[in-house]
Amino acid sequence: MPGTPERGSAGPGLREVLLHRGYLGLLVVSALVGVPISLAAFGFVGLEHELQHWVWESLPDAAGYDRAPWWWPLPALLLAGLLLVPVVTRLPGRGGHVPVDGLGGPPGLPREVPGVLLAALACLPLGAVLGPEAPLMAMGGGLALLAVRSARRERQPRLVPVLGAAGSAAAIATIFGSPLVAGVMLIEAAGLGGPQLVVLVLPCLLASGVGALVFTGFGHWTGLSIGALSLPHVPKSGVPDPGDFLWGVPLAVVIAAVCVAGQALGRRVKAYTTGTPHRTAVRTVLCALAVGGCLAVYALITGHTPEEAALSGQATLGALAADPASWPIGVLLALVACKAVAWGVALGSLRGGPIFPAILLGAALGVACAPLPGFGTAPGLAVGLVAAGASVTRLPVTSTVLAAMLLGGEAANLMPLLIVAGVTAFIAGELLRGLAERTPAPAGPAAARAG
Repeated sequence: MPGTPERGSAGPGLREVLLHRGYLGLLVVSALVGVPISLAAFGFVGLEHELQHWVWESLPDAAGYDRAPWWWPLPALLLAGLLLVPVVTRLPGRGGHVPVDGLGGPPGLPREVPGVLLAALACLPLGAVLGPEAPLMAMGGGLALLAVRSARRERQPRLVPVLGAAGSAAAIATIFGSPLVAGVMLIEAAGLGGPQLVVLVLPCLLASGVGALVFTGFGHWTGLSIGALSLPHVPKSGVPDPGDFLWGVPLAVVIAAVCVAGQALGRRVKAYTTGTPHRTAVRTVLCALAVGGCLAVYALITGHTPEEAALSGQATLGALAADPASWPIGVLLALVACKAVAWGVALGSLRGGPIFPAILLGAALGVACAPLPGFGTAPGLAVGLVAAGASVTRLPVTSTVLAAMLLGGEAANLMPLLIVAGVTAFIAGELLRGLAERTPAPAGPAAARAG
């Protein structure tokens, strides 16, 4: 991009960059592409949410059940695997990146967007234990590049990551509950500083702000729900005391260990499904069926609906935060065990995002530990949210902002605990990954850095 300084160079200063004609044009393009990308994202998440409602509520009701029976995930996930196979074996982009690799990396080409959307719609509504964030980011980045001719992208390679990041921010502006979370996530993931940070942050914030406006307006106009990550009701909290930190710090380590173990399982599953190309189809279907089996086991041993362990987890997270006392500790631990295994298998075989299910895992563990002496429900929930986010995304600042946004008015009191738990989980996750890297890895493509 014209006028963008190289790191460590004596290039133009921040004022020159901001006033450069090419950069001002990029800001205009970022604002303009935010509108169609947000409309496309709204259509996608609205359709995904409606399909999810039909599969897990309307269809069981039509079949004569008051809720999805325990065996419901088995045919649902089998169908998901069968629908996903032709996408990952035949379409450009193979349906998007494997979710264990993080949120995706560089923006995909526009021709890969249809495959990404088809793969997500094949997996997410049918119960894949994954979130919509990664497909949305891939769609936003790919569509944003349509605004620039391929010849110009080749002449100005620096334009691609900035415009792709702006498109991704516009697409996920509301799915995280706030455009600020989307902007912070993409900025922190870029790892930039100084003038380069400002060069990236302005297009991302502008596009995400426009995206949030479009999401909000269309949500009111159409009446459609997009299932954004939010907690309408959270437990009341006071100022954290020493007991909260005494239990919160080791809890953050435990949550990081669970999340890192799930990702390690995902890397092994990815090696299994992609290591032998001519067997990818069969192995993908088997993995999808294994995810369904984990969900069925949860329903069998708890007597609860399998929907609680299936899908991305936004609805279950909201129910858990609103009435944590109604969740016995045994049910919470069963939810963590079954969903964590299902999540790990899905990370290496299906298509979607890694963040949303992990946040539910952390929250469930936090609430399960709430009865510990000197602890409590609100501190446990707070530690669970931030620790899971930090250990999975490897973005501690983004995870703290996201947890604070979810906790709403209680975040001010809990902020010291959020920061300490987030940093603890991030460090613990990095140390655990370092230990895992010392052991022989399974054959197959290497997993990219998450986030």
